[in-house]
Amino acid sequence: MRHFLEVDDVSVDELSDVLDRAELPHLGQPLAGRGVALYFAKPSLRTRHSSEMAVVQLGGHPVTMKPDEIDPGGREPWNDIANVLAGYHAAVGARVFAHADVEALAAPGVLPVVNLLSDAAHPCQALADLLTMRQQFGALAGRTVCFVGDYNNVARSLALGAAMSGMDVRLACPAGFGPTEVDLDRLGALGCVPFVTTHPEEAAKAADAVHTDVWTSMGSEHERDSRSRAFEGFQVDDRVMDAADPHAIFMHCLPVHRGQEAAASVVDGPQSRIYAQAHNRMHTFRGLLSWLLEVNGAGSR
Repeated sequence: MRHFLEVDDVSVDELSDVLDRAELPHLGQPLAGRGVALYFAKPSLRTRHSSEMAVVQLGGHPVTMKPDEIDPGGREPWNDIANVLAGYHAAVGARVFAHADVEALAAPGVLPVVNLLSDAAHPCQALADLLTMRQQFGALAGRTVCFVGDYNNVARSLALGAAMSGMDVRLACPAGFGPTEVDLDRLGALGCVPFVTTHPEEAAKAADAVHTDVWTSMGSEHERDSRSRAFEGFQVDDRVMDAADPHAIFMHCLPVHRGQEAAASVVDGPQSRIYAQAHNRMHTFRGLLSWLLEVNGAGSR
């Protein structure tokens, strides 16, 4: 049973196949008469709407669940939940706090599991990011992607996807918020040695795309004040964008705090691709589901 818990759960060729499928307006109706379960432990705008509509476009019926309805780990274990859902659905997606939860959901191997977001990874966002850059630049190999801010779940999945696509990776992170040795080894296994610095303009130099994310993710609200101090000077502003390639684009997974991690002039400026990026969440999830169903023999029991 193949799952999608992180970008490198697929091969380089499979990643390309998923992105190719995302650009096809019609992928048939492989989910006709079937359901996809979508679990949300966190609030969601883009993830819920994009995943539900992708299921509909493939002919299926999305069924959304929240913690107060199933209480995983409390009312019943993930193993039981997975085995029950496998009798109703062709696949399941889960947006959770702890990455261990999506791993536990996938462990029985009874239906494909997609990580819709966890504290360790955001692979569906990375797919949308890669598609957006590919639409902008064509082939990604040899292009340069820059990420400014916390090397969090979004940055980690983006870096892995960029490395698999043959891109150069440049990172500007405050001290203590950069990639770990484990992260660097994982990128190294993909042939990528990222440039890491504490200076945003240095990381953005000649980059084709400059990405950032919020300074405080959901679940880390108690660190908001300390993070604001640590991330001072890490705003993606006009100076950072001026250091990038003249044709560079700005990207953010949203929601964005204008005036904090990114200047309003950048977020709302001509180089911004944040809405195309958000819309591509639907297209890439459709392509991913199509691929997962095919590689797993279209299979729910």
